[in-house]
Amino acid sequence: MAKESKELNWRWVWLGAAVVLVLVFLSVRSLTRERLQVRAVQVTRQSLESTVSTNGRVEPEEDIQVHSPLATTVKTVKVQAGDKVAAGKLLLVMDDLQARARVATAESGVKTAQAALDAITHNGTLEQQQASAADMTRTRIDRDQAQRDLNALTKLNATGAASTSEVAAAKQRLDSASASVDASQVSAKNRYSPAEVARAEAALSDAEANLAAAHDIESKTTVRAPIAGTVYNLNVKATDFVEEGKLLLQMADLHHERVRAYFDEPEIGILAVDQPILIKWDAKPGKVWHGRIERVPVTVTEHGTRNVGEVLVKVDDDDGQLLPDTNVTVTVTTASENNALTIPREALHVENGKPFVFRVIGDQLHRTPVTYGSMNLNQVAILSGLNTGDWVATGATSGQPLQENMPIKVIP
Repeated sequence: MAKESKELNWRWVWLGAAVVLVLVFLSVRSLTRERLQVRAVQVTRQSLESTVSTNGRVEPEEDIQVHSPLATTVKTVKVQAGDKVAAGKLLLVMDDLQARARVATAESGVKTAQAALDAITHNGTLEQQQASAADMTRTRIDRDQAQRDLNALTKLNATGAASTSEVAAAKQRLDSASASVDASQVSAKNRYSPAEVARAEAALSDAEANLAAAHDIESKTTVRAPIAGTVYNLNVKATDFVEEGKLLLQMADLHHERVRAYFDEPEIGILAVDQPILIKWDAKPGKVWHGRIERVPVTVTEHGTRNVGEVLVKVDDDDGQLLPDTNVTVTVTTASENNALTIPREALHVENGKPFVFRVIGDQLHRTPVTYGSMNLNQVAILSGLNTGDWVATGATSGQPLQENMPIKVIP
C-alpha cells in the first residue's frame, strides 16, 4: 500500500514538471517571437472639410462674338488682340458696297409692295379707277337708253304700232343693262377680296423685314465695341477676304468671368448652389481665386471619356488675370465640420459594408467597429467607436495585412 502511494506521488511530480515546462516554453516563445512593426496615430479633434476637385474652363459671363454679316473684304482693323477698349470704340470696318446694294433693292421692294397695297385698299390703281368710272358711265347710258326704248315701245304697243315681242325684247335689254350697272358699281367698290388684301399686307411686311435685315447687315460692316472690355481674340487683318458668318473677333469684360467645371457623375449628388469654390491656374502658381457654385448640373453629358455634369462657378474676386478658354482646377467644399474627431483615411477599413479600425492597446491590435461621417482626401470624421487620445494603426511597414490580437511594435 505504501509502495502504491509513493508511485502516485511521483506521477504528480512529473505532471507538474511537464506543466511548468510548457508554461516556460510558451512564455519564452511569446517573448522572443518577432512582432509586426506598424505605424499608428493618435485620434484627435480638428476642423474637417470635405472637398472634391476637378477640371474646368474659364469663360466670360458676356462673351461678345463678332461674325461677318456677309462675304466681303476687311478694309481696316483698328485694334490688336489684348487691347482694352471703351464702349463705342471703332474696332474694324468692312467693305459695304454689297450691303448698300441690298439696302437699295430692299427699299425698292418696300415701295413696290406699298404701292400694291395702296392700289388694293383704294380699289385699284388710278388707271383702274378711271377705267371703272368710264365703264360705269357707259353702262348707265346703256341702261337709260334701254329704259327709253322700253317706254316708247310700250306706248306703241298700246296703239298696235309695236308687237308684244318687241316690247319683251326691249325689257330684256333693260334688264341686261341694269345688271351691267350693278356689276360696275360692285367692281368699283369691292374689286379685291379680303384674302387679296391680306396677301398684299403680308407682302409689305415681308418687304419691310427684308429692308430691316439689309439695314442691319449694312450697320454690321462697321464694328464698334458694344461694351467696355478687352479684345482677347482677333482672327482677321486688313485686306482679308472673309466668308459670311466667319468669326472676326471676340471681346469681353475680363472682370466678370465664370468657370464651367466638369464633375464626374458620382459626385453630382453632393453639389449644391452657393458651395464655396477654390480656383487655381497652373500659369499663376500660388495664386488662388474664390468663387461659388452658381448652377448645378441639369443633365449628364459625355466629356471625352468621362460622363460629367457641367457646373457654372461664379468668380467672386475676379481681377482680370484669368484669361478666357484657359484650363483651371476647381475644388469645391461640400461639407465642413468644426472640432471633429478625426483619423487618417488609411486607418479606416470597411468589410461587408461594416467600417472598423485597429486600435492599439498595449502591444496588440484590437478590431474596433466605428461609424464615420464626412471625409476628404486625407482625413475622415469618426462619429462613434473611438475617443480622443486613442491610438489606431494605419498599416504595417512591411505591407502585411493587420489582424485581430496581432502582437505589434509601434514605430515612429
